[in-house]
Amino acid sequence: MRMGVLDIGSNTGHLLVVDAFRGGPPVPAHSYKEPLRLAEHLDADNAVSEEGVARLVKYVVEARAEAEDKGCTTILAFATSAVRDAVNADDVIDRVNVASGLDLQVLSGEDEARLTFLAVRRWFGWSAGRLGVFDIGGGSLEIAAGRDETPDIATSMPLGAGRLTRDWLDAGRAPAELRLHVRSTIAEQAGAVLRGGGFDRAVATSKTFRSLARICGAAASSDGQYVRRVLRKQDLSVLVEQLRTMTPQEVAALPGVSPDRSHQIKAGAIVAEATMDLFDLTELEICPWALREGVLLEHLDGL
Repeated sequence: MRMGVLDIGSNTGHLLVVDAFRGGPPVPAHSYKEPLRLAEHLDADNAVSEEGVARLVKYVVEARAEAEDKGCTTILAFATSAVRDAVNADDVIDRVNVASGLDLQVLSGEDEARLTFLAVRRWFGWSAGRLGVFDIGGGSLEIAAGRDETPDIATSMPLGAGRLTRDWLDAGRAPAELRLHVRSTIAEQAGAVLRGGGFDRAVATSKTFRSLARICGAAASSDGQYVRRVLRKQDLSVLVEQLRTMTPQEVAALPGVSPDRSHQIKAGAIVAEATMDLFDLTELEICPWALREGVLLEHLDGL
């Protein structure tokens, strides 16, 4: 069947159209995305601004039309951190659903981590052993670990690259303060994650980690999804130092950095380095599947 998965993230709205069936991998057929930057459209009261809501409604209406034009019989729509944490989340969801006719749902941070873990498990299989899965989004950092398809632990922290850029770097606070904040927040959760043991395979997903890996020498996306890509801690630490003195224009010119996310790379690199340090990881393997695939796989399992 042809299905659409509509992901309203803190940075981007992304519709992925796939041909899906039980017992096989979903095959991408079409992609339609737009930078929404909802994490940066939160006002002082932590409400999504009127401009942010208007952009979101417009995009979702267009995404539904796009999915229908491509022949989708089902559209699974969900929103993550920026909408989830907004004080006007219920109003935002109501306005989107009334305008679009969809049933946009808000995922909890734990569900984000759990479903991303499911996608990674299906990608690597049982031979991967105990998986540790890390995902830096625009609004939050998700971590999950376990040996089965359902993780032993799934947690979410407000350490997304967009959120930290807005609240710390754009606000003029010192990078050293941000570094301490990030590390202390992750450290509070690290013990619970590691209580079940170390990782046989440590994996990172989604755009921020993919961009950092590409900057540090991983293969370009044009080489295909089956090429093994890793982010090495020694390369990342060098990059973090380089980013301290780089201008936004210089960051935007780096390989694998999209213009709409270039301003978030510094914060994302700080979170990635802290994660690797605190979990004693020398490298993270990049998985091409993430939350969208996890949502789709769980839906197919339930049919």
